[in-house]
Amino acid sequence: MQYRGRESTDGELTVPMAWLYAEYIADELLRSGDLMPPTSFEFRAGRDALALTVFLSDTDGELSGIRVVTQLETWLSLTAYDQPWQEWVRERLAEFAADAAASGRPAPDLALAEAAWRWLQETELLAPDLNAVPGGAPVSGEDEGPKVWTPAWQLGLPLGHLAIHLF
Repeated sequence: MQYRGRESTDGELTVPMAWLYAEYIADELLRSGDLMPPTSFEFRAGRDALALTVFLSDTDGELSGIRVVTQLETWLSLTAYDQPWQEWVRERLAEFAADAAASGRPAPDLALAEAAWRWLQETELLAPDLNAVPGGAPVSGEDEGPKVWTPAWQLGLPLGHLAIHLF
């Protein structure tokens, strides 16, 4: 999605810097892990899941470069397997939307975060079936075993978690 910018009520252009910075951090974490080609849908799923985590965990509204290293543990805990990440994302997006509505100011960061969340929910990627019977025979000559269509966030979240570990 290309963002063209919107003007605020006082005529200033509002730029989604917090979202763009969160996306940059996510991209760098994934690239440093060298887990998959940056042109793949899996990479996009990981980047969007990580960017949402970075953006929505910023409670003070000040994503600063120096704090990135101090936030790694927080992001690891939010993306852990046993955490209800998708509920947390929904709650935080709702909070951000309520704050934006109360302020009456444009929220270009929120619009991009919501678009990323929609893509992660609505897009399904073909992935190995992790619930398949161990040692089961490959289906119709596939060497990789059975596959299943999976929501993009379910692939992107563990990928992002692994990228943080590898950083």
